[in-house]
Amino acid sequence: MIALRAGATAALLLAASVSLSACGSQIASSALKKWVSSANLVRNDAQLVSDARAALAVLGDAHSTAAQLHTVCAVLDFESLQAYASLPSPDEQTTQLLTSAYTALGDGANACFEAAHSPAKRAAAVDYLHRGGAAFSEARARLSALGAL
Repeated sequence: MIALRAGATAALLLAASVSLSACGSQIASSALKKWVSSANLVRNDAQLVSDARAALAVLGDAHSTAAQLHTVCAVLDFESLQAYASLPSPDEQTTQLLTSAYTALGDGANACFEAAHSPAKRAAAVDYLHRGGAAFSEARARLSALGAL
């Protein structure tokens, strides 16, 4: 009889913990969805990705001028700072991933300013932008998996 009660108690505890964890996930997912909406994350990050691609195109053109680099890099720097200002998110891991992405893109924009006459500096700026893009992809995947996108 005691073994039966212990089994029933264990089953009840398991069911209760599953129910509670589902509630917590729903609340977290709802908060994350609200944050994504209030931060205009989809639109702002699409613009940030577009700006990063523009910077990569200019960095990849050996004939681009310092003025062209400064223009695309200034825009990218501004957009990455603006995106960073939307943090933190309600999810710590998402915040960490987006922080890594925005920081790398900002570092790439800053490296880009000095890259006009140096293939090595152009390569370093490109590397920053690729790292930022990778972290950004991870953050988007996480947001999608959490049902926030």
